[in-house]
Amino acid sequence: MNFIESLNRAWTTNNSLLCVGLDPDPLKFPPHLKGRPDAILEFCTRIADATAHLVCCFKPQIAYFAAQRAESQLEALISHIHTRHPGIPVILDAKRGDIGSTAEQYAVEIFERYRADAITVNPYMGRDSVEPYLAYPDKGVILLCRTSNPGGSDLQFLDVGTTGRPEKLYERVARLVAREWNANGQCALVVGATFPGEIARVREIVGDLPLLVPGIGAQGGDVQATVQAGRTGNGNGLIVNSSRAILYAGVKDSSETGYADAARRVALETRDTINRYR
Repeated sequence: MNFIESLNRAWTTNNSLLCVGLDPDPLKFPPHLKGRPDAILEFCTRIADATAHLVCCFKPQIAYFAAQRAESQLEALISHIHTRHPGIPVILDAKRGDIGSTAEQYAVEIFERYRADAITVNPYMGRDSVEPYLAYPDKGVILLCRTSNPGGSDLQFLDVGTTGRPEKLYERVARLVAREWNANGQCALVVGATFPGEIARVREIVGDLPLLVPGIGAQGGDVQATVQAGRTGNGNGLIVNSSRAILYAGVKDSSETGYADAARRVALETRDTINRYR
């Protein structure tokens, strides 16, 4: 089963558009994990086990693992999710973007070393920098389009239209991906929840292409506005990511399972809030 098929099945089976972002910060871990060499793996696997029935996918952020020299724990985490929760895809949030020969090595790293089901990619260097990821037709390639950070407007909102027809750069990216780069039906776009108007515009351009939407929860994106702007006709089409609000909901709990129980509770609340507007 390829990434898009797994995503569609998880949307239906778990009745969920929620993605839990796995951004492990050891400084925020509960006391009993502090100082343990396997703390990142233990923290993330417990979160994954507690929330897998509530999500459409998981999204580990590679920088949080690499900064702690924990790449082996990232490999083990993805393997754990695939083994314990088959059918729940894993998006590795790496935002790669480099020339073709280097991108080929990044593609091997993401898809063969870590065995992720999808990757986030920066499209700034154009199609040849994306093609090595597209060469894995069963994998998802999720391209940055309209990001949730305030500085995204510095470039993404530039007018790149020609012959008197205005077109923002993020609109050009959406059009290119949907009409030219998605030959294998494996692409998706990142559009931040902090810009519901742009979510609606991207949805208008790309049809039913999946949208990965960060920015709810700790970043303040409005769930109702996000879902109503980005859902497809059948109420799917979105991968609504929440990281910190779920991960650290119960880290002050002194029990060994309290933080995972709290994460499950907040994930359930978030999923049900999203579903209210589908």
